[in-house]
Parts: sequence; C-alpha cells; structure tokens
Amino acid sequence: MLVRCSQIRSLFDWHGGWGGVIGTAITRTLLVGLMLCVEKRGGAVKAATPPNVVLIVADDQHWGDYGFMGHPHLRTPHLDRLSRESLVFRRGYVPSSLCCPSLASLITGRYPHEHGIVGNDPPDLPGVPRGSTDGQRAFAAGREQLTQKLEQWPTLPSMLAAHGYDCLQTGKWWHGDYSRGGFTHGMTEGSRHGDKGLTIGRSTMQPISDFVNRCQEEGRPFFVWYAPMLPHDPHDPPPDLVEYYTSCTDSIHIARYWGNVERFDRSVGDLLGFLDREGLAQDTLVVYIADNGWIQSRDSPGYAPCSKRSPHDGGLRTPIMLRRPGVVSGSTSDSLASSLDIVPTVLAACHIQLPGKLPGLNLLDERAVNARRQLYGECYAHTVVDVAEPAKGLLWRWTVRGNWKLILPVATAGDLLAGEGRIITEQSAAKFARGEAELYDILRDPEETQDMAAVHPAIARELQMNIEAWWPPEPERSLLKQPESRVP
Repeated sequence: MLVRCSQIRSLFDWHGGWGGVIGTAITRTLLVGLMLCVEKRGGAVKAATPPNVVLIVADDQHWGDYGFMGHPHLRTPHLDRLSRESLVFRRGYVPSSLCCPSLASLITGRYPHEHGIVGNDPPDLPGVPRGSTDGQRAFAAGREQLTQKLEQWPTLPSMLAAHGYDCLQTGKWWHGDYSRGGFTHGMTEGSRHGDKGLTIGRSTMQPISDFVNRCQEEGRPFFVWYAPMLPHDPHDPPPDLVEYYTSCTDSIHIARYWGNVERFDRSVGDLLGFLDREGLAQDTLVVYIADNGWIQSRDSPGYAPCSKRSPHDGGLRTPIMLRRPGVVSGSTSDSLASSLDIVPTVLAACHIQLPGKLPGLNLLDERAVNARRQLYGECYAHTVVDVAEPAKGLLWRWTVRGNWKLILPVATAGDLLAGEGRIITEQSAAKFARGEAELYDILRDPEETQDMAAVHPAIARELQMNIEAWWPPEPERSLLKQPESRVP
C-alpha cells in the first residue's frame, strides 16, 4: 500500500498541471484516504482478505441455555464472550430438529427435502432384526445410500477446498469417511455418529491445534468443523460441575445436562484461547450454531416433549453467531436467521462464488437480512421411511413470520407419529391426529403453550398457504431440484 501511495504522489507530481494548489489538495485527500484504509485495522483492507473459518456446532442444546440468552443458572463465560464479540442472531433456526438431517442441511445449505437426508438412520428390513447379520448388511447399505445422496451436492468444505483451503472434520459426522463430505483432513472413519471424531472436546483438542499449526507453517487458509458430541448425552460432566449444578436444581438429570453445557463452554474457551495465542483471531471468521435443541427431562436422562425431533422452538431454535474482530461488529439482531444461511455467508466472506439458487442468504448482508420476512422448515420421523422417497417420512412443515409460527401436520402420518414416542404434548398429538395446524405467538409465548389457531384463523390460513406455496411434499416431488456439481 505504501508503494501505491508513492506511485500516486509521483503521478500527480509528474503532471505539471497537477502540481499547484488544486493538485496538492487532491493528492493529500487521496493519500489520507489510503492511509486510513491501512490504519483502520480490520476495516476495508482486512475485510478484503479471505479469512480462515472455524465452525462451532453445539449438539443438543436449547436456545435459551446460555448466560447471554438469559439463563438464570448456567455458567457459559466463553460463549458469553463470543456473543459480545459477534454479530448475534437471537432468532436463529435449523430447518429440522434432528441431528443427521440438520447437519446435512448445515453443510450443503439445502433443505432436507432437497438433499434427501431426512432421518438419522435408514429403514430396517421388515421382520429382520438390525442386530442380525442380514440386518447389519441392510443397515450398512442404507447408510451408504444416504451418503451417496450427500455426495451429489457441493458441500461447504468441498467448495472451500477447491479454492485452496485445508478443511478439517472433527466431532459429529454421519456419512462415512470424512473425505466423503469434502474435507481434506479429518478424524471420522465411517461409523454412525463419528467414531474417533467424537473424542474432540470430550478428551482432546489436539487434532485442531496440530492441524492449524501445520496450515500456518505451510501458509494455507483453513476451515475447521468443530462439532463435538456436547452437550449431547451421555451427560457425564466432571464431578465439580455436577456438584455445582445440584445446588441449583433438585433434578440430577438437569444438573448433569447443565454440567455438560458448561463442559462444552470450556472447550469453546480452549478453542478461542488457542486462536488468540496464535494471533489468528482477526484473520478467522468464527461461526456458532447448534444442530438442534434439547429440553432436559426432570425425571429421566432423556429429553422432554417439544424439544428434539419436534416442530417446536425447543427443538428448532438456536442462536447464530459470527465473529471476526475488526470486520464484523459486535451487535445483536432479532432478525430471522437460518442454518441454511451459513454456506452463503461463509462463501461470501471467503470471496467464493455461490452455487446457484441456494435458499439461504448472506447474514453479513444487512440489506438482505432486513428484507427477509419468513423462514420455513420440515420435521420427519427419526428413521427414514423410504430412502428413494424421503417425503414419506414427513410429519410436519412449519413457518415463522414475525411473531407468528404455524406448525402444519401431515394428516396421513398418524401411524408414523404413534411410533415416534412422546415427542410432543398430548394436546398437540390430538391436533395432529385431526390434521389441524397449530399457531403460536412465539414472542409473547416462547414456550408455545397457547395455541392461537382458533383465535386467529385468518392468520393460520394465510401461513398455511405460504407453506403450501413453499414446498408441496407429494412423494414424486420430494426431490424436484436436481443436484449440481459438487465442486463449482
């Protein structure tokens, strides 16, 4: 930049007609502007530099279970610090409230009905136990089919790798070896959930520091997928955390879950501290999201109704955070945001052309964010009903617009819901059986306890029409959009 300044000064001096008062004033104005660009660390010049990217994905954590979101007991100092330094979207959502489809949407930027991964597991052979030899073979073949579906789409790491990034997978990963998701490096070799990758955050952070240090030595930009199985069960936090949280609640199950939340927070602190020590904070875009929500049962180790796997905010809502000091200002937004926005946001920050017709938007584009009015999503049975026709497992579609949220059940899926266990309330199950939509004012009633469909039938009808126009889920139309080349 200093060379350019001197070149400009010489240029103006060379032209005799520019050497007078006017020329000097113009020269000084340009030089001051250029020097301001240099001196404004993290400003225009910094923003023009593609960043490293660290994506932090919480696993099974309620949207309110953070200090910065107002929880009265949880200690999350490192996530609170991240929130202060980030652009925070308090009203973030994932399109589906189950791990595998949610993560597939996060990494592709596509709805489950687009990429076709709608459940955690493939269907079992009728009458064949999964634990039998034939059952295991069928299960493995079904998993392979789901992985092949993912491979038809460009993923975030594959697109970054095509532009010179080294990309590391750690933690949760459902689709075979890490390389099949487009990562250049990774921990998972192919087992359900993520095998060796699941040690990250729970027992070690070394693979991340080793990877980043190597990238630094080789002068290569990096992408890190940090998706530890935390605070996901088993809820087995260190004894000091159990002891502390048992003083805050009379439920040992809640205390253990809260302990795992703080355990996860400590791992985030380790990761952010490492970036600080290596001088990488300003050159790294940190993105935070949870894969789906969780409401801890008081009486058992599992989750309560209206959280994971449900169409309620307890399973779908998550804060979304974006941090790059000097480039992204620390602030809070109540605009709607989605996990589908992560791919276009990261690609835009890295100056990479987006694949066509992504449903999400760049969250750093304030105009686009302010123009958004509505979000959509879809929830399915835990186990895929038909790999070839994913919509057969659909239970609900939903939309959020302003303060209103409509949950639209699939009237013909009653038998399917009966096999899912108690993931919603008895009242919601009764409406599901009748094929009736539920309407909630989620700003006044964030726990979704008062169904307002009968009070505001016109709003319910309008939102239902919006859902039908967004995606009509006839089986033959469940995968209408043709996948693009995986690497653009």
